[in-house]
Amino acid sequence: MERSPMTESGYKALQAEVQRLKGIERPRIVKAIEEARAHGDLSENAEYHAAKEEQGLLEARIRQMEGRLAMAQVIDVSKLSGDKVVFGATVVIADADSDEERVVTIVGEDEANADDGKISFQSPLARALIGKKVDDFAKVRLPQGEKEYEVREVRFELGE
Repeated sequence: MERSPMTESGYKALQAEVQRLKGIERPRIVKAIEEARAHGDLSENAEYHAAKEEQGLLEARIRQMEGRLAMAQVIDVSKLSGDKVVFGATVVIADADSDEERVVTIVGEDEANADDGKISFQSPLARALIGKKVDDFAKVRLPQGEKEYEVREVRFELGE
C-alpha cells in the first residue's frame, strides 16, 4: 500500500482522536451494553442491539484511523523551506480575474478542511499549485470552467 503524506499536526490530531475513541467512547458503549443486558431477554432488547451496532461502528472507525496512522508519511513542515509550492506549504494566491486573495495550506487528505483553508494535496487546486513559485500562474480545471490564480507568497509555518 502507498504511504499517505500528513503533517505532524495532522498526525497528532488523528492520534488524539483514536485515543479519545478508545478512552472515552469505547468505555461509554461497553457500559451501555452492560446496562442494556441487565434488562433481560436480549432477543427483543432494542437498547442492547443499538449499543452493539454502535460498538461495531466505533471499532471499525478505530481500525480505519489506526490504519491511516500506520500508512502515514509524516512531513515536518518546520524543516521545509524555499520558494516553491510543495506539500505543507502555506500559499497566498490571488484570483487572476478579481485579484481577490486567499490563503491555502496544502495538507494530507485527513487534514483537509476548506473552512480552515486547508486543502488536500490531491485537490485540483493543490495539484495546480504544486511546483509553482511566487509570480507564477496556476490554471485549475473546475466543473464550472477553468480558473487562474497567481502565486503571491509561499511560506512554511508550524500552524495547527
